[in-house]
Amino acid sequence: MRIHVATDHAGLEFAQTLIKHLESQGHDVTHHGPQTYEPLDDYPSFCISAARAVVADQKAGLEALGVVFGGSGNGEQIAANKVEGVRAALAWNTSTAQLARQHNDANVVAIGARQHTEDEAIALIDEFIKTPFSFEERHERRIAQLAEYEATGEIKGHPFT
Repeated sequence: MRIHVATDHAGLEFAQTLIKHLESQGHDVTHHGPQTYEPLDDYPSFCISAARAVVADQKAGLEALGVVFGGSGNGEQIAANKVEGVRAALAWNTSTAQLARQHNDANVVAIGARQHTEDEAIALIDEFIKTPFSFEERHERRIAQLAEYEATGEIKGHPFT
């Protein structure tokens, strides 16, 4: 599987450990940055680049997921979710990592690099990557509604109040 990784300065050191771990499992890893430590760098372009690459790979029929992280993972998740076709989920335990894949078919996971030890963060990412989407009708229906809203600003049959 191709895994697209992005962070900011808060996760740069962890990125190197994570990339080695993922490659040792046979994944094709692309690091979208940063490449050097800059304490005032900005995560949005890194995370958006990774998210765009995930969507492009998936549209091309490749099996791909993304991993974005920073101090809390919140900003990185928000940035990734700005990309059409991305469903980024913040995972803080194995259950949220599993449910993001099983119920939401999330294609990007966000992790708070300062919220977990390296071993904990790797465990969450591994859980996310290995967990398949359930393909249950109710989950497919909800994901389709989100995609419809993303494309049109509406969800047919579900007016907003």
